[in-house]
Amino acid sequence: MCLLARKQPVTISSIMSEHADNARTASCPICRKPVVDKFRPFCSKRCADVDLNRWFTGAYVVAGKEDEDEDGARNDGEAS
Repeated sequence: MCLLARKQPVTISSIMSEHADNARTASCPICRKPVVDKFRPFCSKRCADVDLNRWFTGAYVVAGKEDEDEDGARNDGEAS
């Protein structure tokens, strides 16, 4: 809820209460089941492992420039 649309005063406890409500309704990004604190943000070790496997196999990637190495050195194919 937008803080400006409130008719009641905004207090720390009201903000914390809303945050807790959102946390209770969080769902696993893999299977959409409710999140379990032990495996947050996932519901189980299985879903955490599925996510990790997706990173290992390249299903997930972080965008970057292909002409740079991990250390930022240019990789233009020529030896220096």
